[in-house]
Amino acid sequence: MMAAVLFISFILLIFLGVPVAFSLGLSSLVYLIIAEIPLTIIPQKMFAGLNSFVLLCIPGFILAGNLMNAGGITERIIQFANNILGHIRGGLGLANVGSSMGFAGISGTALADTASIGSVMIPAMKKEGYGAGFSAAVTASSSTVGPIIPPSLPMIIVGTLASVSIGDLFLAGALPGLLLGVGLMIPTYIISVKRNYPKGTRKSLKEIWTSFTGAFWALFMTVIILWGILGGYFTPTEASIIAALYALVIGIFVYKELPIRKIPSIMLSTMTTTASIMLLVGFANLFGWIMVSEQIPQMVADAILGISSNPIVVILLINLLLLFVGTFMETIAALVILFPVLMPVASSVGMDPVQFGVMMVLNLVIGLVTPPVGVCLFVASQIGKVPIGKTARELVPFLGVSLIVLMLVAFVPQVSLFLPSLFE
Repeated sequence: MMAAVLFISFILLIFLGVPVAFSLGLSSLVYLIIAEIPLTIIPQKMFAGLNSFVLLCIPGFILAGNLMNAGGITERIIQFANNILGHIRGGLGLANVGSSMGFAGISGTALADTASIGSVMIPAMKKEGYGAGFSAAVTASSSTVGPIIPPSLPMIIVGTLASVSIGDLFLAGALPGLLLGVGLMIPTYIISVKRNYPKGTRKSLKEIWTSFTGAFWALFMTVIILWGILGGYFTPTEASIIAALYALVIGIFVYKELPIRKIPSIMLSTMTTTASIMLLVGFANLFGWIMVSEQIPQMVADAILGISSNPIVVILLINLLLLFVGTFMETIAALVILFPVLMPVASSVGMDPVQFGVMMVLNLVIGLVTPPVGVCLFVASQIGKVPIGKTARELVPFLGVSLIVLMLVAFVPQVSLFLPSLFE
């Protein structure tokens, strides 16, 4: 009965348009008042959820991404991708996906990818004759690569929750991220050929090399992060600070497009984003504690295993649940709440925590482009000035590719575990 109060109030608040963080907090507050539990538990559980050294790398990576973006990195990555792929039919669409793959190693978030790449690519694609809905769909779907290819903010949350190596999770996401990016290029090309979308001129090797040297310093940041963490030279938190310092130096002294006067506003933006994420994590931890108190994890585990003990069926049921949750809940909140609930179920059928972490993140980021609360879908549609329904229809083949990659991650362990196994 009390659990029903918690979930009904949470779902009601979500559909009333209350931000997810406050929906979690308010529904928890309603539960605590009705259950007559002292409200002092709120700061205690919020602090417990935030009291992790690893979480300190979140502001560092956000700052690094903001600095690189303000320093002209987006245009350089797009130029490089366009020089390689632009001569193919639908080249701008392919360059859009390629840019997202390059930008993923910097931003670590799908929303940042959609806003940054989309603000440049969607108007350019529309100008060249691509459909507005198609342009928005390509941008939104390719943005889901961001949280998979390292560095990744959701992977950091998973590492904190599961007490597993952030470096292993970063590596585990690399191959699925590349598969997803390359896979999304297939419907982009097929649709472009079918609709006779334009292609650009083939660039010379000199032009490609010039654009590569321009984008190199940005792309190299991912190499530094992984090399440092996996080599044991610094922790993920230290890596985030090194990444921010690297981005600052590259933006000011190499690209020379980052004015010093912009740094205070970038810092403020970073603090605002970090605060919203930390508030979300804190309230989600409180919400999760209530769920554990009500024995929800055990009930979910019993319900799933009660349907079947077959590993294939259990993994499919977990995926269906996560895909559903991803359609209306923010990624980080869903991770904090559901990871502790579902990890025991996944472990019972032999799934590795690292593989499960990648599978769960991929599930939830697919939700970022699906109604009713697909934030990347909304942002891409807004940039493209196209109705959300039209973008959603154009998204169908791209979602099909995403689901294929998801099934590979779920049922072929080596897709996510091969690279981490090389560094054991």
